Amino acid sequence: MNNIAIIPARGGSKRIPEKNIKDFLGKPIISYSIEAALKSGLFSEVMVSTDDKEIADIARSYNAKVPFLRSKTNASDHVGIADVLVEVLDNYKKEGKEFDNVCCILATAPFVESKHLAEAFDVLRHSPYDAVFPIVRYAFPIQRAMVFDEGKKIKMIWPENMNKRSQDLDPSFHDAGLFYWVKYDVIVEQKRLWTDNTTAIEISEQVAQDIDTPEDWEFAELKYKIIHARK
Repeated sequence: MNNIAIIPARGGSKRIPEKNIKDFLGKPIISYSIEAALKSGLFSEVMVSTDDKEIADIARSYNAKVPFLRSKTNASDHVGIADVLVEVLDNYKKEGKEFDNVCCILATAPFVESKHLAEAFDVLRHSPYDAVFPIVRYAFPIQRAMVFDEGKKIKMIWPENMNKRSQDLDPSFHDAGLFYWVKYDVIVEQKRLWTDNTTAIEISEQVAQDIDTPEDWEFAELKYKIIHARK
């Protein structure tokens, strides 16, 4: 299969210093994404896109490829992931390499599993969709969400749902924040990971966790220990 896994991992994280290579239960957090990609057997190339030499060295030590460093233009806080992927694919094309499908795996995704990568890829290759990514169901219906008004009184955003039963409301989902599969031609032409023709696979909230703060990090480590103690 001529697929490429791209793991974006720039240096200079502010909220959690050196976030992409910070120790997560004994090894750099980026190693989990690299190992899941390699273990899946889905990719002819597993690479890390970074502007940081230390990250590059660690990525290579876990058998990912770093054939070039990310440009300064695409290493700022305000650059989208799609721009990073397009730069990577352009660089590979200059070397005469093109791919059928692209999978962007986040560097801080220790819960990513090979089976979910494979499940999403199976949907992608056997369907007419441009892209596939994992989603998680909200535990409580968002149709009954509340906000404070200017006087600090609590009110429902959609008051028409006040007396509706939870089971009568459609389920809602959010991005699991693990990975994104997209067809090569689509990302090159549209420069988007989420097109108007995108679908998703639902996964358990047990294997999805945002890691944006030190508190998130501690909770993720605890969660990881609990999950893997059961296996």
